[in-house]
Amino acid sequence: MSKLVTIFGGSGFVGRYIARRMAQEGWRVRVAVRSVNEAMFVRPYGVVGQVEPVFCNIRDDASVASVTEGADAVVNCVGLLDEVGKNTFDAVHAEGAGRIARIARELNVARMVHISAIGADENAPSEYGRTKAEGEAAVIAHFPDAVILRPSIIFGPEDTFFNRFAGMSRFGPVLPIVGAKTLFQPVYVDDVAAAAAKAVVGGVDAGVYELGGPDVLSFRALMQKMLGVVRRRRLVVNLPFWIARIMAWGFGIGRTLSFGLVKGPVTKDQVASLTVDNVVAEGALGLDAFGIRPISLDAVLPDYLWRFRPSGQYDAIKESAKNLKA
Repeated sequence: MSKLVTIFGGSGFVGRYIARRMAQEGWRVRVAVRSVNEAMFVRPYGVVGQVEPVFCNIRDDASVASVTEGADAVVNCVGLLDEVGKNTFDAVHAEGAGRIARIARELNVARMVHISAIGADENAPSEYGRTKAEGEAAVIAHFPDAVILRPSIIFGPEDTFFNRFAGMSRFGPVLPIVGAKTLFQPVYVDDVAAAAAKAVVGGVDAGVYELGGPDVLSFRALMQKMLGVVRRRRLVVNLPFWIARIMAWGFGIGRTLSFGLVKGPVTKDQVASLTVDNVVAEGALGLDAFGIRPISLDAVLPDYLWRFRPSGQYDAIKESAKNLKA
């Protein structure tokens, strides 16, 4: 019988790519998610019955144990960019990751891969970064031979970074950002998935790997690159951190008073995250350890940001038509 991997958050942005790769490797894939009905799209990744979404709440021991039982490997892709209700940074990044690692070890799972993030540091300025570090520590404590992957910002068709700002570029002549000088090293989502899949099958040693693409650019430069792809001229305006903190504070109050119905464009924790660079540390193990040559932004962004161009899929045709002679 083929081996079984349980992927926590396997229908999310990164998880779906890992699920597809593991199915292609011939593994049975158990996709553990909060909403099974919304994860049915993963089933065609394999043959009938090979990829199955199942319910799981990573805040509950019994729930985690039920989807881990019988697995040869587990992958934890669950993460938050913003806290919602009981799904806090601590509950998901720290306690949830530790719970998965502990139960995986108790059930004699052979391998574990944990998706963390560059910036995971117990002294990070953001709670996001601090709880990511706590999660890594909990994973190592319970499952010392786990593989921990720390990607920089991840890009791809379903991302919430370039898609978000490309959408914003359609409205008005100004594109406001926070932390214009902060450096990022964007990594393609399927490169992260390829690394995770190789770790699942035992292709690399246990340890921490920082994953970044070939491009190291400032936030401003990333926005200018995105604007070039969507063919829009916008003034990229940097908001000073002190102004961004005041705005985030106001948005937070509005969110509280509306019982979470009204969400602002940025939170205090996200502002704090933007005060530090998000690039692979010098000397860190990276994609080269997996034998993966990272894909550049230029090779992928046009494939999914074209819909934000003034004329969408017809923009290139209109541009070409301008060169025709009467």
